[in-house]
Amino acid sequence: MDKWTKNYQNAVDVIKTAILQSQARAAKAVNREQLALYYSIGKYVSDNSREGTWGTGAIETISQTLQKELPGLRGFSPSSIKNMRQFYEQWSMLTIRQPMAGDLDLMEFFAISFTHHMEILAKTKTIDERVFYIHQTAIMSWDKYKLRDMLKADLYHHQAQMPNNFLQTMPKRQQALRAIEMFKDEYLLDYINVEELGVRDPQDIDERVVENSIVQNIKNFIMTFGKSFTYYGHQVHYEKMGHDHWVDLLFFNRELRALVVIELKKGAFKTAYLGQLVGYLRILDDDERLPGENPSVGIILCKDADKAYVEYVLQDYNKPMGVATYKATQERLRELLPPEEEMKRLIFPEE
Repeated sequence: MDKWTKNYQNAVDVIKTAILQSQARAAKAVNREQLALYYSIGKYVSDNSREGTWGTGAIETISQTLQKELPGLRGFSPSSIKNMRQFYEQWSMLTIRQPMAGDLDLMEFFAISFTHHMEILAKTKTIDERVFYIHQTAIMSWDKYKLRDMLKADLYHHQAQMPNNFLQTMPKRQQALRAIEMFKDEYLLDYINVEELGVRDPQDIDERVVENSIVQNIKNFIMTFGKSFTYYGHQVHYEKMGHDHWVDLLFFNRELRALVVIELKKGAFKTAYLGQLVGYLRILDDDERLPGENPSVGIILCKDADKAYVEYVLQDYNKPMGVATYKATQERLRELLPPEEEMKRLIFPEE
């Protein structure tokens, strides 16, 4: 690339960045106006429909008339107008000009779409849950499908529940609190399809099979943990004093400024796993950690774990570690379905 071509490309990059940033700001402004409009319409509809001012079928009639008078108008079907009413009624403590007391960030509230808001309202019961998912959607830029996945996995109730020793082993309390918040106690790995693997019993899933599924879907796996994770490698080899070591999955986390090891285990938690993990963390801290980085963090990801027992045995370890569990999609479905005998009675009632 010659000098002039390089200069032109630099100019294109600068202008392109300015355009994209402007478009992003414009989209946010439009979204804010749309939410404010839906909120005010929802209030108007609520005030008139809930107190008997309007008769039965009023919302349907209003929707049909709007469609006639504003041809091509979208987003004002009867169900959409009812959603606006619900949006207002669920956030009736909110005003457009004054911030709401509590932890809700209005910039985040207005940053996510009406569709996102309705997904959250439909799947949550408390203000705290809603604020949590609004915050996560805004900072993680989740689309509606990723948000649905997180709601289905019940992320709110699994946050900060993973057994760990972070407060005792991390150099800074703030870093430890961030790590506690970052990791969940259970992960739903949708891309591990037990049926496609030909495995009848989930206990028969081999660790390497799970690892390969994760590697093939590494972007989804990273998003499960958060945007701050950068994939370093799998089966990363380290030789120490004549002994070979193979780290299952290795990441770097920008917020923690630390390497993160994830060791996969196909069965229930065993104390021996912690000893193995301590060895890996020692090697990483000695041979891989750069100046200014924090001590490496280790996570055991296994099929089952007794939380109280894990926390008990973690007390005497001086490396930051935690233990989480995972489920494949089919296992979560099995939990939701009735027992096999009951299913047979429902399907074949006469037998």
